[in-house]
Amino acid sequence: MSPEAFISALYVFSLAAFLGYQVISRVPPLLHTPLMSATNAISAISLVGSLVTAGGDYNLTSTILGFTAVIAASINVVGGFMITDRMLKMFRKKEQIQH
Repeated sequence: MSPEAFISALYVFSLAAFLGYQVISRVPPLLHTPLMSATNAISAISLVGSLVTAGGDYNLTSTILGFTAVIAASINVVGGFMITDRMLKMFRKKEQIQH
């Protein structure tokens, strides 16, 4: 990767991180649960992509990186659903939680 391309990619990454932080910090708390569900769906798409990369017969490096991505995406998806379930329990009445 050339230095100009690296600086350009670093600039785009920094701008995306700043913009993402600004968007997420301005979401009202009532919309956190639907936003978390949408994020879980996007993480599931990255899980499928990492499975394709790990299962493709490219080379050893891509298989190792794909396997690592499968593990990271799986942790992200499972953790996201656990947090979403916990957030949804906060909206239930106390009698419903005890049963």
